[in-house]
Amino acid sequence: MVKYFCCAGFIKSSWDQVCVAFWQRYPNPYRRLLTKTSRAPRWMERYLPKHMASSAYIIEDSVVDPQARTMTTLTWNISHARLMSVEERCEYRINNDNGSWTEIKREAWISSNVYGLSRAIQEFGLARFKTGVTKTMKGFEYVLAKMQGETPSRTLAETATERARETALAAKEKAKDLASQAQKKQYV
Repeated sequence: MVKYFCCAGFIKSSWDQVCVAFWQRYPNPYRRLLTKTSRAPRWMERYLPKHMASSAYIIEDSVVDPQARTMTTLTWNISHARLMSVEERCEYRINNDNGSWTEIKREAWISSNVYGLSRAIQEFGLARFKTGVTKTMKGFEYVLAKMQGETPSRTLAETATERARETALAAKEKAKDLASQAQKKQYV
């Protein structure tokens, strides 16, 4: 059994801009070229060599058709392929409703032949892939914004850090409030 995932969306940039950004998308704060860096789940780490538990090597094949104004990318892993195989196909084309936007269709096939664990491994792979799609699109938007002279939106890490600070500040204020209430009860 193979897990299949498909999603489609729009990039609010022209096909020409998207094609140029595609070749300039690395480095960006969301993804690295040909090395996927993401920690393996703890249960899987014991089966992998230590140096391979946090990265996987991939191959990407890209075909640009300037006449049809499409770009198709095929990506697959070469690391950990005996454990789990992930194949991705993306097609970029001009949006029919808005010629200044680009349409993207992303498909992925996740499979595993590990006896007794294949379903769990495929579910893990699918969940991890879906999370990765969000980071990939954020990285693409980051590069497009820089190309267009705009200030890129904050990275996920920057957003998370700010939210953590806000939460810590709110918790500190709540703690002060509770301490003040407790102190008032002591004197009553």
